[in-house]
Amino acid sequence: MSSSAQKIILFDGVCSFCNSSVNFIMDRDKYDLFRFAALQSEAGISLQKKLGIDHNDLQSIILIEDNRYYKKTTAALRIARDIGFPYLMLYPLIIIPPFIRNIAYNIIARYRYKWFGKKEACRIPTPAERAKFL
Repeated sequence: MSSSAQKIILFDGVCSFCNSSVNFIMDRDKYDLFRFAALQSEAGISLQKKLGIDHNDLQSIILIEDNRYYKKTTAALRIARDIGFPYLMLYPLIIIPPFIRNIAYNIIARYRYKWFGKKEACRIPTPAERAKFL
């Protein structure tokens, strides 16, 4: 797949829950759609600045596709749609207004370190997986 069709996921690189989510997505990315960067990384900060996103806000997953970005549950639902069945079955929830969808998301984001902890080290990626990181 060409790099223009690839989608970039920015995530909190020290959050255990976020890292587990990246592992989950990587394991199901059968069409090699996604590339990843930590929000705190040089690549992540650069992309956030380019798109006008506050790079000090680490409480949201960000999906970048076609020079647009999506945050929180909108990003999560678009990712679920793209990793396929059965996860794409969640995508119709996109019709619920984000201020409602994001209530649970915001609670998890606020307490994620307390509930899930922080990672000192991440899974060691295979050479093929390494290519997925910016």
